[in-house]
Amino acid sequence: MSYSTSAHVKFHNRYHIVRITKYLYKVLTKEMRLRIRVINMQVCAQLGVRIIKGVLSNNHVHMFVEIPPKHSVSDFMPSSEGVYITKDTARVLRIT
Repeated sequence: MSYSTSAHVKFHNRYHIVRITKYLYKVLTKEMRLRIRVINMQVCAQLGVRIIKGVLSNNHVHMFVEIPPKHSVSDFMPSSEGVYITKDTARVLRIT
């Protein structure tokens, strides 16, 4: 087991996060999954969150992440989900 370090702490905060589509509809096409992967990587890089493993399916997204102690899971989730609903993302993902 490896620990990450910050200025004054060592931590091992890892979480398995699963996001599902409404009613488990299979709406995530290949193009959408590729775009979601890029968006997830950008948001995690901005927040200092390390993605250990991630899997995108046609109706859900699995992420195994290591979140630093300065962020909680409840802080991370809205910031990463909020990116999906911007107009640019909706245009690229053809949601509208």
